[in-house]
Amino acid sequence: MSFKNFLKEYSDNIHIEAEFIDLTYNALNGLGFSADNTIACVSICRDELCQPLAHMVNEKWGYAFILSSLAGMSWAGKTGLLAALSHSPQIDGRERYVFYAMSHVAVDEEGRFGYCKRPGRQDQSPACGALDVLREHLAKGQIDQEIDIFDIELSLVKMRLLEEITPGDTPDLFELAKISQKAVQTDLERSIKSLIDTSKSDYALISGIQIHRPETNYILPLTFYAVANGVKFDF
Repeated sequence: MSFKNFLKEYSDNIHIEAEFIDLTYNALNGLGFSADNTIACVSICRDELCQPLAHMVNEKWGYAFILSSLAGMSWAGKTGLLAALSHSPQIDGRERYVFYAMSHVAVDEEGRFGYCKRPGRQDQSPACGALDVLREHLAKGQIDQEIDIFDIELSLVKMRLLEEITPGDTPDLFELAKISQKAVQTDLERSIKSLIDTSKSDYALISGIQIHRPETNYILPLTFYAVANGVKFDF
């Protein structure tokens, strides 16, 4: 898919990244979430192209708790998430958390998904790089699911995402970004369900795909909801 066709398909739902952070903050502010009473948690890829999102979250919500790993996956586990929850302000007898969980994909100057030119480099570079490695392994039939102690995060990415990929398929990087997004959301929601008591706490989950273009980053949101005072609100 070209970026031009992508924009046609998703024109009603794609946002410039900075505008999206403002949009989500303002929407949640209407439910009582604010920088003064909420801790933000961010799960994005380690790629430097992704970091503007974390910076904008910090500016809007205050410094965020980082759950990030390769491909946007969150391997902090229950211990990491419990730490984040325990750092929330306690205002009016409630705690509030907002989660930003994003996979990512680049789009080059010609509008092709999966690659970009990084500052100071002449060759094309894949993004997400970890998903590109997974794609190469799938294409070659190299489905090794053992843990490499010197490459733990990639090992975990492969093990987790292979659960979501039909054997024999080799999704492109955009499809892999969607698969990664779905996996991190599913895993995060499972942990949230087991750890957050909505009679005492409110939370919001914002999940989608970061899209890197030469001019700016975009966000394709795929999930945005909040649970406040035990009631779910979809945006």
